[in-house]
Amino acid sequence: MGGAEPLERIEGELAGDDAAGHRRQSLRRRASAVSRLGPPGAGRGCEAQRARGRPRCGGAVPAAATNLESAALNGDARPDRRPSLSVVIVTHDSAAALPRTLAAIGAELRAGDELVVADNASTDGTRELVAELAPAARLIARPVNDGFAAACNAGASTAGGELLLFLNPDVVVAAGFRDAIELPLLDGRGWGAWQGLVTAEEGRAINSGGGVVHFTGIAWAGGAGRPRDRAPHGPGEVAFASGASLAIPRATWERLGGFSEPYFLYHEDTDLGLRLRLAGLAVGVEPGAVCEHDYEFDKGPAKWRHLERNRWATILRTYPRRLLLLLLPALLATELALHAVALAGGWLGQKLRADLDALRALPRLLGERRAIQAGAQVSAAAFAAVLTPDLDSDFLGGAARSRPLHALLRAYWRIVKRLL
Repeated sequence: MGGAEPLERIEGELAGDDAAGHRRQSLRRRASAVSRLGPPGAGRGCEAQRARGRPRCGGAVPAAATNLESAALNGDARPDRRPSLSVVIVTHDSAAALPRTLAAIGAELRAGDELVVADNASTDGTRELVAELAPAARLIARPVNDGFAAACNAGASTAGGELLLFLNPDVVVAAGFRDAIELPLLDGRGWGAWQGLVTAEEGRAINSGGGVVHFTGIAWAGGAGRPRDRAPHGPGEVAFASGASLAIPRATWERLGGFSEPYFLYHEDTDLGLRLRLAGLAVGVEPGAVCEHDYEFDKGPAKWRHLERNRWATILRTYPRRLLLLLLPALLATELALHAVALAGGWLGQKLRADLDALRALPRLLGERRAIQAGAQVSAAAFAAVLTPDLDSDFLGGAARSRPLHALLRAYWRIVKRLL
């Protein structure tokens, strides 16, 4: 993945005093980038935004880092204590999968940790199950299902832990997950957010080894469907962290404003990762934190409407102006290709609805774009370093991964990067 910084390289740099000094300076720049993004006290997440008459979340990044977070970002030393953890699980008719999820994460929690379940209007007994199996959990009974993003924000707004962990209700963490997921914070890796290694098929396959974003905004779970032995063997940086297993310091989450609630479902984690990149913060994967996801890609044609609408929302909100202009020909060509694919696949109606959704939301998206881009701390070239020209997901089909298209996209991307 372009822009990734392997752990082996970091460890090599830290081997000498001079190199370690340069590395610490780099990490300090990442940490100080956060504090330059806006005035202090500019928000405690979405609740603070609503109190100031801003109903939407997922905006720019103000305020300064907490002491614990600063120590982690600076990389000078391990914090003198372990962070408290708040686990946030969003449910909607999740009774079938939830018992294994609650049992596994419950066995991992330590004194001072907490479990928050934000339920989106379940009717299958999910709430009663939470009360029975996890009586100490804080249950937020939401009267309507207004989306995964909004429920995550609601759960996080009540959390008191210094580290937030978002888990899907069908994710089962392995033994040792709790200790491993806090390592990026304790080790001072300079990451703004991270994920564990998400497996599938009872650990035999990868579900997500870290999020990948193509320069056209198409995003996917890295390594999905491939054998487990092809998973990352050590920590590394990625474009975004999967919302199925996403860890982020609460202070960073609050400065970002959480997830963008109009996304409802899908791409909200991609948007968050790219906003972190704009803020000068990296996103990573900690493969020692293993969890199993009971996941199926095919969830009906309606999924494509969310994916395509939110792909455009992410592009418009996060891509720097110069990058956006240089990518305009490719984005238009991608639209033509996707309409043809949608027609062949039987979801053209959903694609057209997604296009209409994006057009209707354009005034709001442009307003959000202005706020997000005003706080950018990296150049367009640095932002683009986390994007890839390769459509190498197994879910994209053979045509997307054909050699001629592969060569064309790489050539186009080389030109774009030279002009940034």
